Amino acid sequence: MLSEALGLALLAAITPTALLVAAVFLGAENPRRTVLFYLAGAITMTTIMAIVVFAVLRAGHLYKPHEHKPRYGLRLGLGVVLLLLGGYYRRRGPRPPKPPKPPKPGKKPKQGSLIFRLTERPGPWTAFLVGILVYSPSVTFIAAVQTVATSKQDLAQSALALALVVVVTLLFIWLPFGLFLLAPERTSRQLRSFDDWLRSHGHLLVVVVCLGAGVLLTLNGILGLTGVVT
Repeated sequence: MLSEALGLALLAAITPTALLVAAVFLGAENPRRTVLFYLAGAITMTTIMAIVVFAVLRAGHLYKPHEHKPRYGLRLGLGVVLLLLGGYYRRRGPRPPKPPKPPKPGKKPKQGSLIFRLTERPGPWTAFLVGILVYSPSVTFIAAVQTVATSKQDLAQSALALALVVVVTLLFIWLPFGLFLLAPERTSRQLRSFDDWLRSHGHLLVVVVCLGAGVLLTLNGILGLTGVVT
């Protein structure tokens, strides 16, 4: 159970936007404080959503043996949703940059998404809000939490598993931040060079993550519903 949950959490962590924002914040005037607030916002969002999803699924008693079919039916449903998302993103292709909106008198034109407009003013509370927005719940994160919620572990074991899921999901914040604390200049340089690759291949990365997680969950759901796994 734990290996499956952490594997899905790792897929949830592969979010190009998260690393791009971390790179921007590490180049801010006060990078340590800014990234810590970014991390705090991400922890707040992921922890709250993990608790909510866990509580809802536990209330449905999907962890009990007689709920075998609903449990694997849920996994199959999540897998199908991820496959559909992956197919949609692949067909849509990467989005071109948004053109700037006509500015109001005396104001600068707005360009890009809300998240990247907020990163232009990287204060502590702005960074906290960006953390919440970037880590709004994804299907892969929900899939990781449901793996824990539908297991037979007790609450203490489940709480530890959920904490590990959150830690892995936030990999693209705490890992570059830790490397930055050890080697600030080298980490900043490597992140800037990696940014170019992410901007070029981020769309493909999202497609691969959605399809990969979708295949794993769909197969697991089918095998469970057919009685191959219990």
